[in-house]
Amino acid sequence: MNALSQHACDQLAKLLENFGLAAETPLSNWIDGGLVAGEGEVITLINPVTGETLLSYRDAGAALIERAAQAAWQGQHEWMELTASERGRRMHAALRGLEGHEEALAQLESVVAGKPIRDCRAEVGKVREMFEYYAGWCDKQHGEVIPVPTSHLNYVRHVPYGVVGQITPWNAPMFTCAWQLAPAIAAGNAVVLKPSELTPFSSVVIAKLLENSGLPKGLINIVNGLGKTTGAALTDHPVISKLVFVGSPQSGRMIAEAGARRLVPSVLELGGKSANIVFADAKLDEAVAGAQAAIFAAAGQSCVAGSRLLIERSVFDDVTTRLARAAEQIEVGLPSDEASRMGPLQNRRQFEQVTRMIEAAVAAGARVLTGAKRPVGLPEEAQGYFIAPTVLVDVTPDMEIAQQEVFGPVLIAMAFDDEAGAIQLANDTRFGLAGAVWSQDVARAHRVAGRLRAGTVWINSYKAISVMSPFGGFGDSGFGRSSGLDGLREYTVPQSVWVETAPEASVAFGYGSGVG
Repeated sequence: MNALSQHACDQLAKLLENFGLAAETPLSNWIDGGLVAGEGEVITLINPVTGETLLSYRDAGAALIERAAQAAWQGQHEWMELTASERGRRMHAALRGLEGHEEALAQLESVVAGKPIRDCRAEVGKVREMFEYYAGWCDKQHGEVIPVPTSHLNYVRHVPYGVVGQITPWNAPMFTCAWQLAPAIAAGNAVVLKPSELTPFSSVVIAKLLENSGLPKGLINIVNGLGKTTGAALTDHPVISKLVFVGSPQSGRMIAEAGARRLVPSVLELGGKSANIVFADAKLDEAVAGAQAAIFAAAGQSCVAGSRLLIERSVFDDVTTRLARAAEQIEVGLPSDEASRMGPLQNRRQFEQVTRMIEAAVAAGARVLTGAKRPVGLPEEAQGYFIAPTVLVDVTPDMEIAQQEVFGPVLIAMAFDDEAGAIQLANDTRFGLAGAVWSQDVARAHRVAGRLRAGTVWINSYKAISVMSPFGGFGDSGFGRSSGLDGLREYTVPQSVWVETAPEASVAFGYGSGVG
Protein backbone atom coordinates (compact mmCIF):
# COMPACT_ATOMS: atom_id res chain seq x y z
CA MET A 1 0.00 0.00 0.00
CA ASN A 2 1.49 3.34 -1.03
CA ALA A 3 1.68 6.40 1.21
CA LEU A 4 -1.36 8.06 -0.37
CA SER A 5 -3.49 4.97 0.19
CA GLN A 6 -2.30 4.60 3.77
CA HIS A 7 -3.14 8.23 4.48
CA ALA A 8 -6.69 7.73 3.13
CA CYS A 9 -7.16 4.56 5.22
CA ASP A 10 -5.95 6.32 8.35
CA GLN A 11 -8.18 9.31 7.66
CA LEU A 12 -11.22 7.10 7.09
CA ALA A 13 -10.56 5.15 10.28
CA LYS A 14 -10.36 8.37 12.27
CA LEU A 15 -13.56 9.73 10.72
CA LEU A 16 -15.49 6.52 11.37
CA GLU A 17 -14.25 6.46 14.96
CA ASN A 18 -15.39 10.07 15.33
CA PHE A 19 -18.91 8.97 14.40
CA GLY A 20 -18.88 5.85 16.54
CA LEU A 21 -18.22 3.35 13.76
CA ALA A 22 -15.28 0.96 14.12
CA ALA A 23 -13.06 0.99 11.05
CA GLU A 24 -11.71 -2.52 11.67
CA THR A 25 -15.15 -4.19 11.60
CA PRO A 26 -17.49 -1.39 10.57
CA LEU A 27 -21.00 -1.57 11.94
CA SER A 28 -22.43 -0.52 8.63
CA ASN A 29 -26.21 -0.40 9.21
CA TRP A 30 -28.48 1.85 11.27
CA ILE A 31 -31.55 -0.12 12.37
CA ASP A 32 -34.06 0.65 15.12
CA GLY A 33 -31.86 3.35 16.63
CA GLY A 34 -28.62 1.37 16.72
CA LEU A 35 -25.61 0.26 14.69
CA VAL A 36 -25.83 -3.29 13.38
CA ALA A 37 -23.17 -5.33 11.59
CA GLY A 38 -23.94 -6.95 8.27
CA GLU A 39 -24.23 -10.71 8.04
CA GLY A 40 -23.54 -11.50 4.40
CA GLU A 41 -20.58 -11.61 2.04
CA VAL A 42 -17.65 -9.23 2.35
CA ILE A 43 -17.84 -6.02 0.28
CA THR A 44 -14.54 -4.22 -0.32
CA LEU A 45 -14.42 -0.47 -0.80
CA ILE A 46 -11.75 0.85 -3.16
CA ASN A 47 -10.05 4.23 -2.91
CA PRO A 48 -10.98 6.08 -6.15
CA VAL A 49 -7.72 8.05 -5.98
CA THR A 50 -5.33 5.10 -5.85
CA GLY A 51 -7.35 2.05 -6.88
CA GLU A 52 -6.33 0.29 -3.65
CA THR A 53 -8.45 -1.05 -0.79
CA LEU A 54 -9.95 1.35 1.75
CA LEU A 55 -11.77 -1.16 3.98
CA SER A 56 -14.32 -3.96 3.90
CA TYR A 57 -17.73 -4.53 5.44
CA ARG A 58 -20.44 -7.19 5.22
CA ASP A 59 -23.55 -7.23 3.09
CA ALA A 60 -26.69 -6.74 5.20
CA GLY A 61 -28.91 -9.33 3.53
CA ALA A 62 -32.59 -10.22 3.86
CA ALA A 63 -32.55 -10.77 7.64
CA LEU A 64 -31.51 -7.20 8.33
CA ILE A 65 -34.04 -5.88 5.84
CA GLU A 66 -36.67 -7.72 7.88
CA ARG A 67 -35.43 -6.08 11.09
CA ALA A 68 -35.32 -2.68 9.47
CA ALA A 69 -38.82 -3.00 7.99
CA GLN A 70 -40.32 -3.99 11.33
CA ALA A 71 -38.49 -1.16 13.10
CA ALA A 72 -39.79 1.28 10.49
CA TRP A 73 -43.32 -0.01 10.94
CA GLN A 74 -43.17 0.71 14.67
CA GLY A 75 -41.37 4.02 14.21
CA GLN A 76 -43.95 5.26 11.70
CA HIS A 77 -46.82 4.60 14.09
CA GLU A 78 -45.02 6.47 16.86
CA TRP A 79 -44.29 9.34 14.46
CA MET A 80 -47.94 9.67 13.42
CA GLU A 81 -49.10 9.77 17.02
CA LEU A 82 -47.44 13.19 17.25
CA THR A 83 -49.22 16.30 16.04
CA ALA A 84 -48.13 17.74 12.71
CA SER A 85 -46.63 20.76 14.46
CA GLU A 86 -44.65 18.53 16.79
CA ARG A 87 -43.30 16.54 13.86
CA GLY A 88 -42.09 19.79 12.32
CA ARG A 89 -40.41 20.81 15.56
CA ARG A 90 -38.74 17.40 15.82
CA MET A 91 -37.39 17.69 12.28
CA HIS A 92 -35.95 21.13 13.05
CA ALA A 93 -34.47 19.84 16.32
CA ALA A 94 -32.88 16.87 14.56
CA LEU A 95 -30.63 19.24 12.62
CA ARG A 96 -28.82 20.07 15.86
CA GLY A 97 -27.27 16.62 15.57
CA LEU A 98 -25.26 17.84 12.58
CA GLU A 99 -23.79 20.82 14.40
CA GLY A 100 -20.06 20.49 14.89
CA HIS A 101 -19.88 17.52 12.50
CA GLU A 102 -20.16 19.36 9.19
CA GLU A 103 -16.46 19.22 8.28
CA ALA A 104 -16.10 15.57 9.31
CA LEU A 105 -19.16 14.65 7.22
CA ALA A 106 -17.68 16.44 4.21
CA GLN A 107 -14.35 14.65 4.64
CA LEU A 108 -16.04 11.26 5.00
CA GLU A 109 -17.92 11.82 1.76
CA SER A 110 -14.80 13.09 -0.01
CA VAL A 111 -12.67 10.07 0.94
CA VAL A 112 -15.20 7.39 0.02
CA ALA A 113 -16.84 9.03 -3.01
CA GLY A 114 -13.66 10.67 -4.33
CA LYS A 115 -15.33 14.07 -4.62
CA PRO A 116 -13.49 17.38 -4.11
CA ILE A 117 -13.79 18.52 -0.51
CA ARG A 118 -15.24 21.88 -1.57
CA ASP A 119 -18.16 20.08 -3.26
CA CYS A 120 -18.77 17.88 -0.23
CA ARG A 121 -18.95 20.89 2.08
CA ALA A 122 -21.67 22.34 -0.12
CA GLU A 123 -23.58 19.06 0.04
CA VAL A 124 -23.55 19.06 3.84
CA GLY A 125 -25.24 22.44 3.63
CA LYS A 126 -27.88 20.90 1.35
CA VAL A 127 -28.74 18.34 4.03
CA ARG A 128 -29.66 21.17 6.39
CA GLU A 129 -31.54 23.04 3.67
CA MET A 130 -33.71 20.04 2.83
CA PHE A 131 -34.71 19.27 6.41
CA GLU A 132 -35.43 22.93 7.17
CA TYR A 133 -37.66 23.23 4.11
CA TYR A 134 -39.68 20.08 4.68
CA ALA A 135 -39.95 20.59 8.43
CA GLY A 136 -41.94 23.69 7.57
CA TRP A 137 -44.37 21.61 5.51
CA CYS A 138 -45.33 19.23 8.33
CA ASP A 139 -48.25 21.34 9.58
CA LYS A 140 -49.18 22.85 6.20
CA GLN A 141 -50.38 19.78 4.32
CA HIS A 142 -53.95 20.95 4.08
CA GLY A 143 -56.74 18.89 2.66
CA GLU A 144 -59.73 20.26 0.77
CA VAL A 145 -63.51 20.12 0.79
CA ILE A 146 -65.19 19.01 -2.44
CA PRO A 147 -68.64 20.58 -3.15
CA VAL A 148 -70.24 17.27 -4.13
CA PRO A 149 -73.85 17.42 -5.43
CA THR A 150 -75.28 15.44 -2.51
CA SER A 151 -76.01 15.97 1.15
CA HIS A 152 -72.54 14.73 2.08
CA LEU A 153 -69.57 16.57 3.44
CA ASN A 154 -66.71 15.28 1.30
CA TYR A 155 -63.17 16.12 2.30
CA VAL A 156 -59.77 14.93 1.10
CA ARG A 157 -56.78 14.16 3.31
CA HIS A 158 -53.21 13.43 2.24
CA VAL A 159 -52.13 10.38 4.20
CA PRO A 160 -48.68 8.72 4.30
CA TYR A 161 -47.93 5.41 2.61
CA GLY A 162 -46.43 4.01 5.82
CA VAL A 163 -42.97 2.56 5.18
CA VAL A 164 -41.09 3.68 2.08
CA GLY A 165 -38.11 1.90 0.53
CA GLN A 166 -35.43 4.15 -0.95
CA ILE A 167 -32.31 3.29 -2.94
CA THR A 168 -29.71 6.00 -3.57
CA PRO A 169 -26.64 6.18 -5.87
CA TRP A 170 -22.88 6.45 -5.40
CA ASN A 171 -22.37 9.78 -7.17
CA ALA A 172 -23.98 11.95 -4.45
CA PRO A 173 -24.88 9.65 -1.53
CA MET A 174 -25.16 12.29 1.20
CA PHE A 175 -27.11 14.73 -0.96
CA THR A 176 -29.60 12.15 -2.26
CA CYS A 177 -30.00 10.61 1.19
CA ALA A 178 -31.30 13.89 2.61
CA TRP A 179 -33.13 14.70 -0.65
CA GLN A 180 -35.31 11.62 -0.15
CA LEU A 181 -35.47 11.29 3.63
CA ALA A 182 -36.77 14.79 4.36
CA PRO A 183 -40.00 14.75 2.30
CA ALA A 184 -40.72 11.14 3.21
CA ILE A 185 -40.77 11.73 6.95
CA ALA A 186 -42.36 15.18 6.62
CA ALA A 187 -45.27 13.41 4.90
CA GLY A 188 -45.52 11.00 7.85
CA ASN A 189 -43.67 7.95 6.55
CA ALA A 190 -40.84 5.89 7.97
CA VAL A 191 -37.95 4.89 5.71
CA VAL A 192 -35.70 1.95 4.95
CA LEU A 193 -32.94 3.33 2.74
CA LYS A 194 -30.23 1.39 0.93
CA PRO A 195 -27.32 3.48 -0.33
CA SER A 196 -25.03 2.22 -3.07
CA GLU A 197 -22.73 -0.49 -1.75
CA LEU A 198 -19.84 1.69 -2.99
CA THR A 199 -20.65 4.64 -0.71
CA PRO A 200 -22.30 3.28 2.43
CA PHE A 201 -21.24 5.35 5.40
CA SER A 202 -22.39 8.95 5.03
CA SER A 203 -26.05 7.85 5.01
CA VAL A 204 -25.54 5.82 8.19
CA VAL A 205 -23.91 8.78 9.89
CA ILE A 206 -26.65 11.22 8.84
CA ALA A 207 -29.37 8.86 10.12
CA LYS A 208 -27.51 8.36 13.39
CA LEU A 209 -27.02 12.09 13.98
CA LEU A 210 -30.59 13.04 13.04
CA GLU A 211 -32.38 10.27 14.89
CA ASN A 212 -30.35 10.76 18.05
CA SER A 213 -31.40 14.41 18.10
CA GLY A 214 -35.16 14.23 18.13
CA LEU A 215 -36.61 11.71 15.69
CA PRO A 216 -38.27 8.49 16.93
CA LYS A 217 -36.21 5.33 17.00
CA GLY A 218 -36.82 3.31 13.86
CA LEU A 219 -38.12 6.20 11.78
CA ILE A 220 -34.97 6.13 9.61
CA ASN A 221 -33.19 2.86 8.87
CA ILE A 222 -30.10 2.56 6.66
CA VAL A 223 -29.25 -0.90 5.35
CA ASN A 224 -26.11 -1.41 3.27
CA GLY A 225 -25.43 -4.14 0.79
CA LEU A 226 -25.56 -5.41 -2.77
CA GLY A 227 -28.49 -4.87 -5.09
CA LYS A 228 -28.92 -8.56 -5.81
CA THR A 229 -29.27 -9.42 -2.11
CA THR A 230 -30.11 -6.51 0.17
CA GLY A 231 -31.71 -4.43 -2.59
CA ALA A 232 -33.86 -7.31 -3.80
CA ALA A 233 -34.99 -8.07 -0.24
CA LEU A 234 -35.95 -4.42 0.20
CA THR A 235 -38.01 -4.13 -2.99
CA ASP A 236 -39.78 -7.44 -2.27
CA HIS A 237 -40.60 -6.83 1.40
CA PRO A 238 -44.37 -6.72 2.06
CA VAL A 239 -44.09 -3.85 4.56
CA ILE A 240 -42.66 -1.52 1.92
CA SER A 241 -45.55 0.46 0.40
CA LYS A 242 -43.64 2.62 -2.08
CA LEU A 243 -40.25 2.45 -3.80
CA VAL A 244 -38.04 5.43 -4.61
CA PHE A 245 -34.92 4.91 -6.69
CA VAL A 246 -32.16 7.20 -7.95
CA GLY A 247 -29.75 5.60 -10.40
CA SER A 248 -29.40 4.14 -13.87
CA PRO A 249 -32.28 3.35 -16.26
CA GLN A 250 -31.27 -0.32 -16.28
CA SER A 251 -31.60 -0.62 -12.51
CA GLY A 252 -34.67 1.60 -12.52
CA ARG A 253 -36.52 -0.84 -14.75
CA MET A 254 -35.74 -3.65 -12.31
CA ILE A 255 -37.03 -1.58 -9.38
CA ALA A 256 -40.23 -0.68 -11.22
CA GLU A 257 -40.79 -4.32 -12.19
CA ALA A 258 -40.28 -5.45 -8.60
CA GLY A 259 -42.82 -2.90 -7.41
CA ALA A 260 -45.28 -3.79 -10.16
CA ARG A 261 -45.27 -7.45 -9.12
CA ARG A 262 -46.55 -6.33 -5.70
CA LEU A 263 -48.66 -3.44 -7.09
CA VAL A 264 -46.42 -1.00 -5.24
CA PRO A 265 -45.90 2.42 -6.90
CA SER A 266 -42.45 3.83 -7.52
CA VAL A 267 -40.64 7.08 -8.20
CA LEU A 268 -37.63 6.79 -10.50
CA GLU A 269 -35.01 9.49 -10.95
CA LEU A 270 -32.77 8.03 -13.63
CA GLY A 271 -30.11 9.13 -16.07
CA GLY A 272 -29.87 12.00 -18.47
CA LYS A 273 -28.35 13.07 -21.76
CA SER A 274 -29.11 16.73 -21.30
CA ALA A 275 -28.86 19.19 -24.17
CA ASN A 276 -27.14 22.53 -23.54
CA ILE A 277 -28.15 24.78 -26.46
CA VAL A 278 -26.05 27.83 -27.39
CA PHE A 279 -27.41 30.28 -29.96
CA ALA A 280 -25.10 32.70 -31.79
CA ASP A 281 -26.56 35.71 -29.99
CA ALA A 282 -25.75 34.32 -26.52
CA LYS A 283 -23.19 35.92 -24.25
CA LEU A 284 -20.56 33.40 -25.27
CA ASP A 285 -18.22 33.91 -22.32
CA GLU A 286 -21.07 33.06 -19.97
CA ALA A 287 -22.21 30.17 -22.15
CA VAL A 288 -18.71 28.65 -22.18
CA ALA A 289 -18.43 28.99 -18.39
CA GLY A 290 -21.87 27.44 -18.02
CA ALA A 291 -21.00 24.57 -20.34
CA GLN A 292 -17.90 23.80 -18.26
CA ALA A 293 -19.84 23.70 -15.01
CA ALA A 294 -22.61 21.70 -16.62
CA ILE A 295 -20.40 18.75 -17.56
CA PHE A 296 -17.13 18.84 -15.63
CA ALA A 297 -18.43 19.49 -12.11
CA ALA A 298 -18.40 16.23 -10.11
CA ALA A 299 -16.28 14.75 -12.95
CA GLY A 300 -19.44 14.53 -15.02
CA GLN A 301 -20.99 12.07 -12.57
CA SER A 302 -24.29 13.89 -12.40
CA CYS A 303 -27.66 12.90 -13.81
CA VAL A 304 -28.26 16.48 -15.02
CA ALA A 305 -24.80 16.89 -16.58
CA GLY A 306 -24.96 18.95 -19.76
CA SER A 307 -23.23 16.25 -21.77
CA ARG A 308 -24.48 17.40 -25.19
CA LEU A 309 -23.46 20.92 -26.21
CA LEU A 310 -25.52 22.02 -29.22
CA ILE A 311 -24.04 25.15 -30.83
CA GLU A 312 -25.32 27.32 -33.66
CA ARG A 313 -23.05 26.62 -36.61
CA SER A 314 -21.83 30.20 -37.11
CA VAL A 315 -20.15 30.21 -33.68
CA PHE A 316 -19.40 26.49 -33.39
CA ASP A 317 -15.63 26.69 -33.91
CA ASP A 318 -15.31 29.74 -31.66
CA VAL A 319 -17.23 28.16 -28.78
CA THR A 320 -15.55 24.75 -28.97
CA THR A 321 -12.08 26.28 -29.15
CA ARG A 322 -12.78 28.44 -26.09
CA LEU A 323 -14.25 25.47 -24.27
CA ALA A 324 -11.28 23.19 -24.98
CA ARG A 325 -8.88 25.84 -23.70
CA ALA A 326 -10.98 26.41 -20.61
CA ALA A 327 -11.23 22.66 -19.93
CA GLU A 328 -7.45 22.40 -19.94
CA GLN A 329 -7.31 24.95 -17.12
CA ILE A 330 -9.55 22.97 -14.78
CA GLU A 331 -7.65 21.87 -11.70
CA VAL A 332 -7.89 18.07 -11.59
CA GLY A 333 -6.38 16.72 -8.40
CA LEU A 334 -6.74 14.93 -5.11
CA PRO A 335 -10.20 15.27 -3.52
CA SER A 336 -8.59 16.52 -0.30
CA ASP A 337 -6.84 19.40 -2.09
CA GLU A 338 -8.67 22.69 -1.56
CA ALA A 339 -7.73 23.78 -5.08
CA SER A 340 -9.16 20.72 -6.84
CA ARG A 341 -12.18 21.39 -9.00
CA MET A 342 -12.43 17.83 -10.28
CA GLY A 343 -11.41 14.49 -8.81
CA PRO A 344 -11.46 10.90 -10.06
CA LEU A 345 -14.41 8.82 -11.15
CA GLN A 346 -15.79 6.92 -8.19
CA ASN A 347 -15.12 3.35 -9.26
CA ARG A 348 -13.26 1.15 -11.73
CA ARG A 349 -16.39 -0.05 -13.53
CA GLN A 350 -17.40 3.51 -14.36
CA PHE A 351 -13.84 4.42 -15.36
CA GLU A 352 -13.72 1.50 -17.79
CA GLN A 353 -17.15 2.34 -19.18
CA VAL A 354 -16.22 5.99 -19.82
CA THR A 355 -12.91 4.99 -21.39
CA ARG A 356 -14.64 2.47 -23.64
CA MET A 357 -17.24 5.01 -24.80
CA ILE A 358 -14.55 7.58 -25.67
CA GLU A 359 -12.60 4.99 -27.65
CA ALA A 360 -15.73 3.82 -29.47
CA ALA A 361 -16.64 7.41 -30.37
CA VAL A 362 -13.17 8.07 -31.80
CA ALA A 363 -13.32 4.83 -33.76
CA ALA A 364 -16.69 5.95 -35.17
CA GLY A 365 -15.22 9.27 -36.37
CA ALA A 366 -15.35 11.65 -33.42
CA ARG A 367 -12.35 13.92 -32.90
CA VAL A 368 -10.78 14.75 -29.54
CA LEU A 369 -10.23 18.48 -28.97
CA THR A 370 -8.84 17.93 -25.50
CA GLY A 371 -8.66 15.26 -22.80
CA ALA A 372 -9.41 11.56 -23.26
CA LYS A 373 -6.34 10.68 -21.20
CA ARG A 374 -4.92 10.74 -17.69
CA PRO A 375 -4.56 14.30 -16.36
CA VAL A 376 -1.05 15.67 -15.97
CA GLY A 377 0.41 16.79 -12.66
CA LEU A 378 -1.09 14.11 -10.42
CA PRO A 379 1.05 12.45 -7.73
CA GLU A 380 2.63 9.20 -8.89
CA GLU A 381 0.68 7.27 -6.24
CA ALA A 382 -2.65 8.53 -7.66
CA GLN A 383 -3.15 5.62 -10.03
CA GLY A 384 -6.91 5.60 -9.58
CA TYR A 385 -9.79 6.50 -11.86
CA PHE A 386 -8.81 9.90 -13.26
CA ILE A 387 -9.83 11.11 -16.72
CA ALA A 388 -8.99 14.61 -17.96
CA PRO A 389 -11.88 16.88 -18.99
CA THR A 390 -12.71 15.74 -22.51
CA VAL A 391 -14.29 17.57 -25.46
CA LEU A 392 -15.30 15.67 -28.61
CA VAL A 393 -16.40 17.14 -31.94
CA ASP A 394 -17.37 15.61 -35.30
CA VAL A 395 -19.97 13.62 -33.39
CA THR A 396 -23.10 12.49 -35.24
CA PRO A 397 -26.50 11.95 -33.57
CA ASP A 398 -26.48 8.23 -34.30
CA MET A 399 -23.28 7.54 -32.33
CA GLU A 400 -23.56 5.73 -29.00
CA ILE A 401 -21.91 8.64 -27.23
CA ALA A 402 -24.63 10.99 -28.53
CA GLN A 403 -27.44 8.75 -27.34
CA GLN A 404 -26.29 7.04 -24.13
CA GLU A 405 -25.32 8.52 -20.79
CA VAL A 406 -21.55 8.57 -20.27
CA PHE A 407 -21.56 9.67 -16.61
CA GLY A 408 -18.05 11.03 -16.83
CA PRO A 409 -16.21 14.26 -17.78
CA VAL A 410 -16.95 13.92 -21.49
CA LEU A 411 -18.65 16.65 -23.52
CA ILE A 412 -19.79 16.12 -27.09
CA ALA A 413 -20.40 19.18 -29.27
CA MET A 414 -22.71 19.20 -32.30
CA ALA A 415 -23.74 22.04 -34.62
CA PHE A 416 -27.23 23.16 -35.64
CA ASP A 417 -28.40 25.66 -38.24
CA ASP A 418 -31.65 27.05 -36.88
CA GLU A 419 -34.11 26.91 -34.00
CA ALA A 420 -35.98 23.92 -35.39
CA GLY A 421 -32.73 22.02 -35.81
CA ALA A 422 -31.70 22.77 -32.25
CA ILE A 423 -34.99 21.45 -30.87
CA GLN A 424 -34.83 18.33 -33.03
CA LEU A 425 -31.28 17.54 -31.88
CA ALA A 426 -32.11 18.26 -28.24
CA ASN A 427 -35.08 15.90 -28.21
CA ASP A 428 -33.32 13.16 -30.17
CA THR A 429 -32.69 10.82 -27.23
CA ARG A 430 -34.79 8.62 -24.97
CA PHE A 431 -33.76 10.74 -21.99
CA GLY A 432 -35.56 13.85 -20.76
CA LEU A 433 -34.14 15.02 -17.45
CA ALA A 434 -32.76 18.51 -18.07
CA GLY A 435 -31.65 21.03 -20.67
CA ALA A 436 -30.61 24.63 -21.14
CA VAL A 437 -30.92 27.47 -23.62
CA TRP A 438 -28.40 30.30 -24.01
CA SER A 439 -29.71 33.31 -25.94
CA GLN A 440 -30.30 37.03 -25.49
CA ASP A 441 -33.52 36.72 -27.49
CA VAL A 442 -36.00 36.33 -24.64
CA ALA A 443 -38.88 35.21 -26.81
CA ARG A 444 -36.80 32.54 -28.52
CA ALA A 445 -35.36 31.32 -25.23
CA HIS A 446 -38.85 30.76 -23.85
CA ARG A 447 -40.06 29.22 -27.11
CA VAL A 448 -37.25 26.70 -27.22
CA ALA A 449 -37.48 25.92 -23.50
CA GLY A 450 -41.17 25.14 -23.97
CA ARG A 451 -40.38 22.68 -26.77
CA LEU A 452 -37.74 20.72 -24.86
CA ARG A 453 -38.92 17.41 -23.46
CA ALA A 454 -37.09 17.81 -20.17
CA GLY A 455 -38.20 17.98 -16.58
CA THR A 456 -35.93 20.95 -15.81
CA VAL A 457 -34.89 23.65 -18.25
CA TRP A 458 -32.53 26.54 -17.56
CA ILE A 459 -32.29 29.76 -19.55
CA ASN A 460 -28.86 31.43 -19.53
CA SER A 461 -27.89 29.26 -16.59
CA TYR A 462 -27.21 25.63 -15.66
CA LYS A 463 -27.61 23.42 -12.55
CA ALA A 464 -29.63 25.94 -10.55
CA ILE A 465 -31.47 23.44 -8.32
CA SER A 466 -33.48 24.15 -5.17
CA VAL A 467 -35.31 21.94 -2.74
CA MET A 468 -38.31 24.24 -3.32
CA SER A 469 -38.69 23.30 -7.00
CA PRO A 470 -39.84 19.95 -8.44
CA PHE A 471 -37.20 17.76 -10.07
CA GLY A 472 -37.59 14.74 -12.32
CA GLY A 473 -37.73 13.66 -15.94
CA PHE A 474 -39.45 12.06 -18.91
CA GLY A 475 -38.76 8.84 -20.78
CA ASP A 476 -35.63 6.97 -19.75
CA SER A 477 -34.99 9.68 -17.17
CA GLY A 478 -37.78 8.21 -15.07
CA PHE A 479 -41.08 9.38 -13.62
CA GLY A 480 -42.36 11.08 -10.50
CA ARG A 481 -40.82 14.12 -8.87
CA SER A 482 -38.44 14.92 -6.04
CA SER A 483 -38.34 18.17 -4.05
CA GLY A 484 -40.86 20.97 -3.76
CA LEU A 485 -44.51 20.36 -2.98
CA ASP A 486 -44.64 17.84 -5.83
CA GLY A 487 -41.91 15.82 -4.12
CA LEU A 488 -43.81 15.88 -0.85
CA ARG A 489 -47.00 14.70 -2.55
CA GLU A 490 -45.14 11.68 -3.94
CA TYR A 491 -45.06 10.41 -0.36
CA THR A 492 -48.79 10.74 0.32
CA VAL A 493 -52.01 9.17 -0.92
CA PRO A 494 -55.22 11.23 -1.30
CA GLN A 495 -57.96 9.84 0.91
CA SER A 496 -61.55 10.89 0.19
CA VAL A 497 -63.89 10.91 3.20
CA TRP A 498 -67.69 11.16 2.82
CA VAL A 499 -69.87 12.21 5.78
CA GLU A 500 -73.63 12.07 5.46
CA THR A 501 -75.21 15.27 6.82
CA ALA A 502 -78.90 14.71 5.89
CA PRO A 503 -81.39 14.29 8.79
CA GLU A 504 -82.34 10.94 7.34
CA ALA A 505 -79.60 9.17 5.44
CA SER A 506 -80.44 7.79 2.01
CA VAL A 507 -78.29 4.89 0.90
CA ALA A 508 -78.27 4.33 -2.84
CA PHE A 509 -78.27 0.82 -4.27
CA GLY A 510 -75.27 0.87 -6.60
CA TYR A 511 -73.55 4.08 -7.66
CA GLY A 512 -76.57 6.32 -7.21
CA SER A 513 -76.63 10.03 -6.48
CA GLY A 514 -77.07 9.47 -2.77
CA VAL A 515 -79.15 12.65 -2.45
CA GLY A 516 -81.04 12.63 0.84
